[in-house]
Order: sequence, then C-alpha cells, then structure tokens
Amino acid sequence: MRTYPRPSGSLISYMSDKVKAGGGLNLAQGLPGFPPPKELLDTLRSITGESFHQYAPGGGDAELLDATHALFTPHGPGRDQFLITNGATEAITLIYTYLTKILPRGFTTLAFEPVYESYRNLPPIFGSRFVAFDAPEGILPRLADLRKVITAEGVKVVFVCSPGNPWGRIWRRTEVDAIIELSEELDFTVIFDSVYHGIYFGEAPYLPVERLSPRLFFVDSYSKMLSITGWRVGFLAADRSHFAAIKSMHDYTSLSSSSLLQKAVARYLVKNGSGMQYLAETRDLTRRSFEALREVLTGLGFRVPATDGGYFIWAELPTGFDDGLAFAEELYAQEKLAVVPGIHFSDAGGRFVRFNIAKPMADIEEAARRITKFVRTSR
Repeated sequence: MRTYPRPSGSLISYMSDKVKAGGGLNLAQGLPGFPPPKELLDTLRSITGESFHQYAPGGGDAELLDATHALFTPHGPGRDQFLITNGATEAITLIYTYLTKILPRGFTTLAFEPVYESYRNLPPIFGSRFVAFDAPEGILPRLADLRKVITAEGVKVVFVCSPGNPWGRIWRRTEVDAIIELSEELDFTVIFDSVYHGIYFGEAPYLPVERLSPRLFFVDSYSKMLSITGWRVGFLAADRSHFAAIKSMHDYTSLSSSSLLQKAVARYLVKNGSGMQYLAETRDLTRRSFEALREVLTGLGFRVPATDGGYFIWAELPTGFDDGLAFAEELYAQEKLAVVPGIHFSDAGGRFVRFNIAKPMADIEEAARRITKFVRTSR
C-alpha cells in the first residue's frame, strides 16, 4: 500500500463524503441503519397540523422534560435539572463552553484512549490542552498513574463515554465510582456521555445519574435510542449550582431544538412505554450484526478487543497491513466500502480502523464480502 497524506478535518466526514459523492456502503459514520419506530413516525405525521411550529421553550418541551425525567426516576436528578439540546453534541459543547468560563485558564482536558472526536477537538477550539490516557485493562489497575497525570498536567475536565466510541467498552460501576471519587479528591469535573447506553451486548451499563454533583455532568440523546440522529434531540443533566447559568447560555446560543420533533418524541415515549420495546429490538439487531462482522474480521486476522456495546467495532489490522489510513483509502477505492482510520481517534491508532455495525444484516453481510475480497487480494 502506498502512503496517503492525512486529510484535514474529521476523517469520519472525509470517508462518509466519499460515499455521498461516489456511492457505496458507509460503515464510517455513526448512522443507524434501522428505521425509527413506526409509532413515532405516525405520531409526527399526526401532529403536523397542530400548533408546534414556533420556538419551543428554551429549557425544552414540557412533555418531553416529563418523559425524560421519568426515564431516570426515582433515583435520578429532578425534572428541573434536565435541559433539552440539539443532540448530545450541543450538550457536550454547551457544558464545555460553560466550564471554560468558571475554570482556571490553561486547564487540561483528559479522555481515555481511543478518544471520540469531540473530546479531543473541543479543547484546542477554546485554547485548552488535551491529554489522552490509555487504560486497556480498565481504570482500576492504572488509578495511581491516572492520579499522577491529572495532577501533573493540570487536568480539570475528564470525559467518560460508556459504551464507548470508537471502542465499545462499558465502564463498570466500580470504575466510574472511582473516577467520580477521584474528581472530588483532585477537584476536576467529569462529563459522562451515555448516548449508546441502550445498545449493550450483555450487562446494561451503569449510569451515575444518582451521583450528579457540582463535579459531574450527564449527557444523553434520543438519537441512537430511537434511530433519529437527524432529529437532533439530546439532553443534559446538571447540578442545580450550574444549571441556571448553562440554561442561560443555551438561550443565547441555540435557544431550542425543533419544537415539532420534541413534541413527537414526547408523545411517542408516553404512549409506548418510553420506547423500551423498540430499543430492545434495536439492541438485539445490533448485537447480531456485531457478532457476525466480528467473526468475519477475526477470521481474516483482525484483532477485535472485548466489546460490550455501542455502534462500532474497533479493530486492529491483520498481519500485512500497517496503515489504517491507507487501508481505508484503498478499501473504498477498490470495494466502495467506507470505514474510519483509527488515527482519527488515537495517535497510537495507526493500525486500527472503526466499523459501524448498527446496520441490518444484509448490509453487514455485504460489507463482510467486500472486506474479505479486499484483504485476500491485497496481501
């Protein structure tokens, strides 16, 4: 394989744009390949003639706030601690923007390898530093090392994603609690991102919503839960000591997500058991797709670390392939299949690629056929 220059900007967008321009199968972008619930689409159609076409309340549609709060009762935050946002991305950015106003200048942000793109790229936008921390065997064996890095680097914000992206690891309760306790000891803030919380392959992930505090923020979204990434309906929960200021910032940055779409989600959740049946079906389909593609990849010599959930397979290239960017470029050129080079998520990810497995089995089988052909003819 020849050497390719690294494109500027997001490699997720770069690889996805190839499919948009030249066709093919997109396993690069985190788009669900499943239709939203029929009942949700029926609800949306039924309310288009009603009066939900102007701005929603800044904090979120009242019915949606009720339904969101109900997802986490009786042990979660109060209803007045939830804010509806334009997807989880706005929630993360809003929290981070707020933190840059109250934390000491020059602070460092930390996330765990491999790192989702927003966590790595937000800090330089705000003139802050970023450091990645590797804990492949879990956080507890490296807790002492983490303490040293946080202290030495002046870390004041730590991102935790569970299940993760690009590696679908679920952080165990003991690990999450250890990080939260460390935040209280060393005075840093944790942003806990759980947008994939409903997509797990074994035990459900621990969500520390009952531990919400001035040092812990919680971010989630209906995008993955209901396969509506284009609707941009997310939410955050914050301690009351921060909430009013964050909501005020939201009023002046985006004001609200779509009034009509918020109302449709709210009414669907109320009428359909919070969407739990649809989520269970989607979870099962994603698990089957994961298992099918993992079997093919490991048979070809890829190394797939233990994965607990989420939308992706994070895989190390087989022997004979040393460059994830070149692999992705040539896989698309020859087979019209888009994946993301691992270097996008980690400086040490040069031999990795990420595959989206939230797809119907027919897409996974076709992707497997193309990957198999490419690997066998390129060695």
